[in-house]
Amino acid sequence: MFEKLQKARQQARERGELRRLLDDCRKLLTERGESNSVAIATRVIERYRALPADAVHALFTVLAAEFDPDPGELLMLAEQYAVSRTPEHLIRLSRAAEPRRQELLRRLNRAPQGTATIVAMRAQLLARLRTDRTLAAVDADFEHLLSSWFNPGFLNLVRVDWNSPAHLLEQIIRHEAVHAIDGWDDLRRRLEPDRRCFAFFHPALPDEPLIFVEVALLPDMPDAIGPLLARDGAGATPPGRFKVAAFYSISNCQPGLRGINLGNFLIKRVAERIREELPSVRTFCTLSPIPSFAQWLAGVDAIASPRLKPATLRALDEALARWRARGTGPRGTGPRDAVAPDAGDPASAVVSDEDRDLRALCAFYLLHTSPSEAPSDPVARFHLNNGARLERINLRADLSRKGLRDSHGLMVNYLYDLDEIESNHERFIDGEVTASRVVRASM
Repeated sequence: MFEKLQKARQQARERGELRRLLDDCRKLLTERGESNSVAIATRVIERYRALPADAVHALFTVLAAEFDPDPGELLMLAEQYAVSRTPEHLIRLSRAAEPRRQELLRRLNRAPQGTATIVAMRAQLLARLRTDRTLAAVDADFEHLLSSWFNPGFLNLVRVDWNSPAHLLEQIIRHEAVHAIDGWDDLRRRLEPDRRCFAFFHPALPDEPLIFVEVALLPDMPDAIGPLLARDGAGATPPGRFKVAAFYSISNCQPGLRGINLGNFLIKRVAERIREELPSVRTFCTLSPIPSFAQWLAGVDAIASPRLKPATLRALDEALARWRARGTGPRGTGPRDAVAPDAGDPASAVVSDEDRDLRALCAFYLLHTSPSEAPSDPVARFHLNNGARLERINLRADLSRKGLRDSHGLMVNYLYDLDEIESNHERFIDGEVTASRVVRASM
Protein backbone atom coordinates (compact mmCIF):
# COMPACT_ATOMS: atom_id res chain seq x y z
CA MET A 1 0.00 0.00 0.00
CA PHE A 2 2.80 2.37 0.93
CA GLU A 3 4.61 1.68 -2.36
CA LYS A 4 1.44 2.42 -4.36
CA LEU A 5 1.02 5.68 -2.46
CA GLN A 6 4.63 6.64 -3.15
CA LYS A 7 4.21 5.84 -6.82
CA ALA A 8 1.02 7.91 -7.04
CA ARG A 9 2.75 10.86 -5.40
CA GLN A 10 5.69 10.55 -7.80
CA GLN A 11 3.35 10.49 -10.81
CA ALA A 12 1.54 13.55 -9.48
CA ARG A 13 4.85 15.40 -9.11
CA GLU A 14 5.82 14.46 -12.66
CA ARG A 15 2.48 15.69 -14.02
CA GLY A 16 2.97 18.94 -12.12
CA GLU A 17 6.48 19.40 -13.52
CA LEU A 18 5.26 18.74 -17.06
CA ARG A 19 2.31 21.14 -16.61
CA ARG A 20 4.63 23.93 -15.41
CA LEU A 21 7.01 23.29 -18.32
CA LEU A 22 4.16 23.49 -20.85
CA ASP A 23 2.85 26.67 -19.25
CA ASP A 24 6.29 28.20 -19.73
CA CYS A 25 6.34 27.01 -23.37
CA ARG A 26 3.03 28.77 -24.04
CA LYS A 27 4.27 31.89 -22.27
CA LEU A 28 7.50 31.81 -24.29
CA LEU A 29 5.53 31.87 -27.56
CA THR A 30 3.61 34.99 -26.49
CA GLU A 31 6.50 36.88 -24.86
CA ARG A 32 7.64 39.93 -26.84
CA GLY A 33 10.52 41.20 -24.72
CA GLU A 34 13.91 39.74 -25.68
CA SER A 35 15.32 39.59 -22.14
CA ASN A 36 12.20 37.99 -20.69
CA SER A 37 12.13 35.56 -23.60
CA VAL A 38 15.67 34.36 -22.84
CA ALA A 39 14.84 33.99 -19.15
CA ILE A 40 11.74 31.91 -19.92
CA ALA A 41 13.62 29.79 -22.45
CA THR A 42 16.33 29.11 -19.86
CA ARG A 43 13.69 28.02 -17.36
CA VAL A 44 12.05 25.72 -19.93
CA ILE A 45 15.40 24.04 -20.62
CA GLU A 46 16.08 23.57 -16.91
CA ARG A 47 12.63 22.04 -16.41
CA TYR A 48 13.10 19.79 -19.45
CA ARG A 49 16.41 18.44 -18.19
CA ALA A 50 14.76 17.49 -14.90
CA LEU A 51 11.91 15.53 -16.53
CA PRO A 52 11.86 11.73 -16.17
CA ALA A 53 11.61 9.60 -19.32
CA ASP A 54 7.83 9.08 -19.23
CA ALA A 55 7.21 12.81 -18.85
CA VAL A 56 9.51 13.51 -21.82
CA HIS A 57 7.35 11.24 -23.96
CA ALA A 58 4.25 13.02 -22.72
CA LEU A 59 5.85 16.35 -23.66
CA PHE A 60 6.44 15.17 -27.24
CA THR A 61 2.84 13.96 -27.40
CA VAL A 62 1.57 17.41 -26.40
CA LEU A 63 3.88 19.06 -28.94
CA ALA A 64 2.33 16.84 -31.61
CA ALA A 65 -1.27 17.50 -30.59
CA GLU A 66 -1.36 21.12 -29.43
CA PHE A 67 1.33 22.86 -31.46
CA ASP A 68 0.16 21.82 -34.95
CA PRO A 69 -1.17 24.39 -37.43
CA ASP A 70 -4.90 25.20 -37.32
CA PRO A 71 -6.44 23.18 -40.20
CA GLY A 72 -9.45 25.52 -40.50
CA GLU A 73 -7.24 28.58 -40.85
CA LEU A 74 -5.01 26.76 -43.33
CA LEU A 75 -7.99 25.80 -45.50
CA MET A 76 -9.33 29.36 -45.50
CA LEU A 77 -5.97 30.91 -46.38
CA ALA A 78 -5.28 28.28 -49.04
CA GLU A 79 -8.60 29.07 -50.70
CA GLN A 80 -7.85 32.80 -50.58
CA TYR A 81 -4.45 32.27 -52.15
CA ALA A 82 -5.87 29.95 -54.81
CA VAL A 83 -8.20 32.78 -55.90
CA SER A 84 -5.90 35.80 -55.54
CA ARG A 85 -2.35 34.41 -55.99
CA THR A 86 -1.06 37.58 -54.33
CA PRO A 87 2.25 37.68 -52.38
CA GLU A 88 0.37 38.87 -49.30
CA HIS A 89 -1.89 35.82 -49.25
CA LEU A 90 1.07 33.51 -49.88
CA ILE A 91 2.96 35.00 -46.93
CA ARG A 92 -0.05 34.59 -44.65
CA LEU A 93 -0.53 31.00 -45.81
CA SER A 94 3.16 30.16 -45.29
CA ARG A 95 3.16 31.61 -41.80
CA ALA A 96 0.00 29.76 -40.83
CA ALA A 97 1.32 26.48 -42.23
CA GLU A 98 4.39 26.53 -39.98
CA PRO A 99 3.73 24.57 -36.76
CA ARG A 100 4.02 26.69 -33.62
CA ARG A 101 6.57 24.24 -32.22
CA GLN A 102 9.11 25.46 -34.80
CA GLU A 103 8.94 28.96 -33.33
CA LEU A 104 9.07 27.41 -29.86
CA LEU A 105 12.34 25.66 -30.75
CA ARG A 106 13.77 28.87 -32.25
CA ARG A 107 13.07 30.71 -29.00
CA LEU A 108 14.49 27.90 -26.90
CA ASN A 109 17.64 28.14 -28.99
CA ARG A 110 18.24 31.67 -27.64
CA ALA A 111 19.00 30.34 -24.17
CA PRO A 112 22.48 29.29 -23.02
CA GLN A 113 22.93 25.61 -23.93
CA GLY A 114 19.81 25.91 -26.07
CA THR A 115 21.34 24.29 -29.17
CA ALA A 116 22.85 21.41 -27.20
CA THR A 117 19.54 20.79 -25.44
CA ILE A 118 17.56 20.76 -28.69
CA VAL A 119 20.01 18.25 -30.21
CA ALA A 120 19.62 16.09 -27.08
CA MET A 121 15.82 16.45 -27.28
CA ARG A 122 15.83 15.12 -30.82
CA ALA A 123 17.91 12.12 -29.77
CA GLN A 124 15.21 11.26 -27.22
CA LEU A 125 12.51 11.95 -29.79
CA LEU A 126 14.10 9.57 -32.31
CA ALA A 127 14.15 6.82 -29.68
CA ARG A 128 10.41 7.33 -29.09
CA LEU A 129 9.66 7.58 -32.81
CA ARG A 130 10.55 3.92 -33.32
CA THR A 131 7.36 2.89 -31.49
CA ASP A 132 5.21 6.01 -31.81
CA ARG A 133 4.77 7.25 -35.38
CA THR A 134 2.35 9.96 -34.25
CA LEU A 135 5.49 11.96 -33.43
CA ALA A 136 6.70 11.98 -37.05
CA ALA A 137 5.59 15.57 -37.70
CA VAL A 138 7.35 16.74 -34.53
CA ASP A 139 10.56 15.08 -35.72
CA ALA A 140 10.16 16.69 -39.15
CA ASP A 141 10.17 20.11 -37.45
CA PHE A 142 13.31 19.27 -35.47
CA GLU A 143 15.05 17.99 -38.60
CA HIS A 144 13.99 21.04 -40.62
CA LEU A 145 15.47 23.49 -38.11
CA LEU A 146 18.60 21.48 -37.33
CA SER A 147 19.34 21.13 -41.05
CA SER A 148 19.44 24.92 -41.27
CA TRP A 149 21.35 25.50 -38.04
CA PHE A 150 23.93 22.82 -38.89
CA ASN A 151 24.37 23.82 -42.51
CA PRO A 152 27.97 22.88 -43.47
CA GLY A 153 28.64 26.53 -44.26
CA PHE A 154 28.42 27.21 -40.50
CA LEU A 155 30.72 24.35 -39.48
CA ASN A 156 34.42 24.43 -38.71
CA LEU A 157 36.70 21.70 -40.07
CA VAL A 158 39.34 20.82 -37.45
CA ARG A 159 42.24 18.40 -37.76
CA VAL A 160 42.55 16.19 -34.68
CA ASP A 161 46.12 15.17 -33.77
CA TRP A 162 48.02 13.89 -30.78
CA ASN A 163 48.37 17.45 -29.47
CA SER A 164 44.61 18.06 -29.45
CA PRO A 165 42.96 18.54 -26.03
CA ALA A 166 42.56 15.35 -24.02
CA HIS A 167 38.78 15.74 -23.78
CA LEU A 168 38.57 15.76 -27.58
CA LEU A 169 40.78 12.68 -27.94
CA GLU A 170 38.62 10.88 -25.38
CA GLN A 171 35.54 11.64 -27.47
CA ILE A 172 37.21 10.25 -30.59
CA ILE A 173 37.86 7.00 -28.73
CA ARG A 174 34.32 6.89 -27.34
CA HIS A 175 32.47 7.68 -30.56
CA GLU A 176 34.48 5.59 -33.04
CA ALA A 177 31.73 3.45 -34.57
CA VAL A 178 33.39 1.43 -37.34
CA HIS A 179 36.72 0.13 -36.00
CA ALA A 180 36.84 0.37 -32.21
CA ILE A 181 39.87 2.18 -30.78
CA ASP A 182 41.59 0.00 -28.18
CA GLY A 183 43.02 2.61 -25.85
CA TRP A 184 45.55 5.41 -26.15
CA ASP A 185 48.24 3.46 -28.01
CA ASP A 186 45.76 2.52 -30.71
CA LEU A 187 44.59 6.13 -31.00
CA ARG A 188 48.16 7.39 -31.20
CA ARG A 189 48.85 5.11 -34.17
CA ARG A 190 45.82 6.51 -35.94
CA LEU A 191 47.22 10.02 -35.52
CA GLU A 192 50.75 9.30 -36.81
CA PRO A 193 52.17 11.40 -39.72
CA ASP A 194 50.79 8.95 -42.31
CA ARG A 195 47.29 9.26 -40.84
CA ARG A 196 44.76 12.08 -40.57
CA CYS A 197 41.64 12.63 -38.50
CA PHE A 198 39.26 15.52 -39.20
CA ALA A 199 36.09 16.59 -37.39
CA PHE A 200 33.27 19.07 -37.92
CA PHE A 201 32.45 21.48 -35.08
CA HIS A 202 29.58 23.96 -34.68
CA PRO A 203 30.18 27.34 -33.00
CA ALA A 204 27.35 26.66 -30.53
CA LEU A 205 28.98 23.33 -29.51
CA PRO A 206 32.69 24.23 -29.52
CA ASP A 207 33.74 21.25 -27.38
CA GLU A 208 31.56 18.63 -29.06
CA PRO A 209 32.63 17.04 -32.38
CA LEU A 210 29.64 16.41 -34.62
CA ILE A 211 31.21 13.86 -36.95
CA PHE A 212 34.77 12.77 -37.71
CA VAL A 213 36.60 10.81 -40.39
CA GLU A 214 39.84 8.85 -40.22
CA VAL A 215 42.17 8.78 -43.22
CA ALA A 216 45.19 6.67 -44.15
CA LEU A 217 47.84 8.11 -46.50
CA LEU A 218 49.22 5.33 -48.69
CA PRO A 219 51.17 4.59 -51.89
CA ASP A 220 48.30 2.42 -53.25
CA MET A 221 44.60 1.81 -52.80
CA PRO A 222 44.17 -0.50 -49.78
CA ASP A 223 42.52 -3.90 -50.05
CA ALA A 224 42.45 -4.97 -46.39
CA ILE A 225 41.74 -3.25 -43.09
CA GLY A 226 44.27 -5.16 -40.98
CA PRO A 227 47.38 -3.29 -42.19
CA LEU A 228 45.63 0.06 -41.71
CA LEU A 229 44.83 -0.70 -38.07
CA ALA A 230 48.14 -2.42 -37.18
CA ARG A 231 49.84 -0.52 -34.39
CA ASP A 232 53.33 -1.30 -35.70
CA GLY A 233 52.57 -0.03 -39.19
CA ALA A 234 53.96 3.48 -38.83
CA GLY A 235 56.99 4.23 -40.93
CA ALA A 236 59.08 7.13 -42.15
CA THR A 237 57.40 7.35 -45.56
CA PRO A 238 58.30 10.60 -47.30
CA PRO A 239 55.13 12.67 -47.84
CA GLY A 240 55.88 12.80 -51.58
CA ARG A 241 55.31 9.03 -51.82
CA PHE A 242 51.71 9.31 -50.63
CA LYS A 243 49.48 8.82 -53.66
CA VAL A 244 46.22 7.70 -52.02
CA ALA A 245 44.05 9.05 -49.22
CA ALA A 246 41.82 6.25 -47.96
CA PHE A 247 38.82 7.09 -45.75
CA TYR A 248 38.50 4.01 -43.57
CA SER A 249 36.13 5.17 -40.81
CA ILE A 250 33.49 7.86 -40.41
CA SER A 251 31.58 8.23 -37.14
CA ASN A 252 28.68 10.42 -36.02
CA CYS A 253 28.99 11.78 -32.49
CA GLN A 254 25.54 13.33 -32.07
CA PRO A 255 22.54 10.93 -32.29
CA GLY A 256 20.23 13.96 -32.38
CA LEU A 257 21.66 14.97 -35.77
CA ARG A 258 20.76 11.72 -37.49
CA GLY A 259 19.52 12.43 -41.01
CA ILE A 260 21.30 15.81 -41.12
CA ASN A 261 23.61 15.46 -44.11
CA LEU A 262 27.09 16.11 -42.73
CA GLY A 263 29.15 13.11 -43.83
CA ASN A 264 29.25 13.86 -47.55
CA PHE A 265 30.35 17.45 -46.95
CA LEU A 266 32.98 16.28 -44.48
CA ILE A 267 34.55 13.84 -46.96
CA LYS A 268 34.66 16.42 -49.73
CA ARG A 269 36.08 19.14 -47.48
CA VAL A 270 38.75 16.75 -46.18
CA ALA A 271 39.68 15.68 -49.71
CA GLU A 272 40.19 19.31 -50.69
CA ARG A 273 42.26 19.97 -47.54
CA ILE A 274 44.52 16.97 -48.19
CA ARG A 275 44.94 17.87 -51.85
CA GLU A 276 46.13 21.33 -50.81
CA GLU A 277 48.52 19.92 -48.21
CA LEU A 278 49.83 16.98 -50.26
CA PRO A 279 49.70 17.61 -54.04
CA SER A 280 51.09 14.11 -54.65
CA VAL A 281 47.80 12.60 -53.41
CA ARG A 282 45.58 12.18 -56.44
CA THR A 283 43.36 9.27 -55.45
CA PHE A 284 40.66 9.58 -52.79
CA CYS A 285 38.88 6.38 -51.87
CA THR A 286 37.36 4.46 -48.99
CA LEU A 287 37.86 1.03 -47.51
CA SER A 288 34.30 0.37 -46.44
CA PRO A 289 32.38 -2.43 -44.72
CA ILE A 290 29.33 -4.12 -46.23
CA PRO A 291 27.37 -4.48 -42.99
CA SER A 292 24.28 -6.35 -44.18
CA PHE A 293 25.64 -8.47 -47.05
CA ALA A 294 25.78 -11.73 -45.07
CA GLN A 295 22.24 -11.22 -43.78
CA TRP A 296 20.96 -10.64 -47.32
CA LEU A 297 22.84 -13.64 -48.67
CA ALA A 298 21.42 -15.90 -45.97
CA GLY A 299 17.85 -14.85 -46.78
CA VAL A 300 17.73 -14.44 -50.57
CA ASP A 301 15.73 -17.11 -52.42
CA ALA A 302 16.46 -16.25 -56.05
CA ILE A 303 18.39 -13.70 -58.07
CA ALA A 304 16.18 -11.29 -60.00
CA SER A 305 16.63 -7.92 -61.70
CA PRO A 306 14.97 -6.37 -64.77
CA ARG A 307 18.29 -4.80 -65.77
CA LEU A 308 20.27 -8.01 -66.16
CA LYS A 309 20.27 -10.46 -69.04
CA PRO A 310 18.77 -13.93 -68.47
CA ALA A 311 22.19 -15.55 -68.88
CA THR A 312 23.66 -13.36 -66.14
CA LEU A 313 20.75 -14.12 -63.82
CA ARG A 314 21.18 -17.87 -64.43
CA ALA A 315 24.89 -17.64 -63.65
CA LEU A 316 24.18 -15.78 -60.42
CA ASP A 317 21.49 -18.29 -59.43
CA GLU A 318 24.01 -21.07 -60.01
CA ALA A 319 26.56 -19.23 -57.87
CA LEU A 320 23.96 -18.90 -55.11
CA ALA A 321 23.10 -22.61 -55.35
CA ARG A 322 26.79 -23.58 -55.12
CA TRP A 323 27.18 -21.30 -52.10
CA ARG A 324 24.26 -22.94 -50.36
CA ALA A 325 25.44 -26.45 -51.28
CA ARG A 326 28.78 -25.94 -49.56
CA GLY A 327 27.09 -25.80 -46.16
CA THR A 328 27.34 -23.20 -43.47
CA GLY A 329 29.91 -22.41 -40.83
CA PRO A 330 29.29 -21.30 -37.23
CA ARG A 331 26.04 -19.39 -36.68
CA GLY A 332 25.06 -19.78 -40.31
CA THR A 333 27.59 -17.25 -41.55
CA GLY A 334 28.32 -19.04 -44.80
CA PRO A 335 30.39 -21.87 -46.25
CA ARG A 336 32.97 -23.25 -43.88
CA ASP A 337 35.79 -22.82 -46.38
CA ALA A 338 34.67 -19.43 -47.74
CA VAL A 339 37.37 -17.49 -45.91
CA ALA A 340 40.57 -18.98 -44.60
CA PRO A 341 41.77 -17.19 -41.45
CA ASP A 342 45.39 -17.74 -42.49
CA ALA A 343 44.86 -16.60 -46.06
CA GLY A 344 47.78 -14.19 -45.83
CA ASP A 345 48.06 -11.18 -48.08
CA PRO A 346 44.60 -10.61 -49.63
CA ALA A 347 46.10 -9.11 -52.75
CA SER A 348 48.25 -12.15 -53.49
CA ALA A 349 45.78 -14.83 -52.40
CA VAL A 350 44.61 -17.25 -55.05
CA VAL A 351 41.06 -16.51 -56.20
CA SER A 352 39.11 -19.76 -55.91
CA ASP A 353 35.76 -20.67 -57.43
CA GLU A 354 34.23 -19.97 -54.02
CA ASP A 355 35.80 -16.51 -54.06
CA ARG A 356 34.43 -15.78 -57.52
CA ASP A 357 30.94 -16.85 -56.50
CA LEU A 358 31.07 -14.72 -53.36
CA ARG A 359 32.35 -11.66 -55.21
CA ALA A 360 29.74 -12.06 -57.97
CA LEU A 361 26.93 -12.27 -55.44
CA CYS A 362 28.29 -9.26 -53.58
CA ALA A 363 28.47 -7.25 -56.81
CA PHE A 364 24.83 -8.08 -57.49
CA TYR A 365 23.91 -7.13 -53.92
CA LEU A 366 25.58 -3.74 -54.23
CA LEU A 367 24.18 -2.99 -57.69
CA HIS A 368 20.73 -4.53 -57.95
CA THR A 369 19.02 -5.31 -54.66
CA SER A 370 16.25 -2.77 -54.21
CA PRO A 371 13.14 -1.89 -56.23
CA SER A 372 14.70 1.40 -57.32
CA GLU A 373 17.90 -0.41 -58.34
CA ALA A 374 19.85 1.49 -55.69
CA PRO A 375 21.84 -0.61 -53.19
CA SER A 376 20.17 -2.09 -50.13
CA ASP A 377 23.46 -1.65 -48.29
CA PRO A 378 23.40 1.57 -46.18
CA VAL A 379 27.13 2.26 -46.55
CA ALA A 380 26.88 1.87 -50.32
CA ARG A 381 23.90 4.25 -50.45
CA PHE A 382 25.83 6.82 -48.43
CA HIS A 383 28.93 6.85 -50.63
CA LEU A 384 27.16 6.49 -53.97
CA ASN A 385 24.75 9.28 -53.10
CA ASN A 386 27.81 11.38 -52.28
CA GLY A 387 29.06 10.88 -55.84
CA ALA A 388 31.56 8.07 -55.30
CA ARG A 389 32.08 5.16 -57.69
CA LEU A 390 31.92 1.51 -56.67
CA GLU A 391 35.50 0.69 -57.59
CA ARG A 392 36.55 -2.70 -56.18
CA ILE A 393 35.31 -5.59 -54.04
CA ASN A 394 38.10 -6.97 -51.85
CA LEU A 395 38.23 -10.59 -50.70
CA ARG A 396 39.54 -11.46 -47.22
CA ALA A 397 39.70 -7.76 -46.41
CA ASP A 398 38.29 -7.93 -42.87
CA LEU A 399 39.02 -11.17 -41.03
CA SER A 400 37.75 -9.90 -37.70
CA ARG A 401 34.83 -11.73 -36.11
CA LYS A 402 32.54 -8.83 -37.04
CA GLY A 403 33.83 -8.70 -40.61
CA LEU A 404 33.29 -12.41 -41.15
CA ARG A 405 29.83 -12.28 -39.55
CA ASP A 406 28.61 -9.23 -41.47
CA SER A 407 30.18 -9.65 -44.92
CA HIS A 408 32.16 -12.93 -45.02
CA GLY A 409 35.33 -10.85 -44.88
CA LEU A 410 34.57 -8.66 -47.92
CA MET A 411 35.12 -4.90 -48.03
CA VAL A 412 34.68 -2.31 -50.77
CA ASN A 413 36.67 0.57 -52.21
CA TYR A 414 34.51 3.53 -53.23
CA LEU A 415 36.45 6.00 -55.37
CA TYR A 416 35.91 9.74 -54.99
CA ASP A 417 36.96 11.34 -58.27
CA LEU A 418 36.56 15.01 -57.38
CA ASP A 419 35.89 15.90 -61.02
CA GLU A 420 33.05 13.37 -61.33
CA ILE A 421 31.32 13.61 -57.96
CA GLU A 422 28.42 15.76 -59.14
CA SER A 423 27.69 13.72 -62.28
CA ASN A 424 27.89 10.45 -60.32
CA HIS A 425 25.49 11.88 -57.74
CA GLU A 426 23.02 12.89 -60.45
CA ARG A 427 23.15 9.40 -61.98
CA PHE A 428 22.51 7.87 -58.58
CA ILE A 429 19.48 10.11 -58.06
CA ASP A 430 18.20 8.85 -61.43
CA GLY A 431 18.58 5.23 -60.26
CA GLU A 432 21.96 4.36 -61.79
CA VAL A 433 24.84 3.05 -59.71
CA THR A 434 28.23 4.15 -60.99
CA ALA A 435 30.60 1.19 -60.84
CA SER A 436 33.91 0.21 -62.40
CA ARG A 437 34.15 -2.28 -65.25
CA VAL A 438 35.91 -4.69 -62.94
CA VAL A 439 32.95 -4.78 -60.54
CA ARG A 440 30.38 -5.13 -63.32
CA ALA A 441 32.41 -7.86 -65.02
CA SER A 442 32.58 -9.88 -61.79
CA MET A 443 28.89 -10.84 -62.02
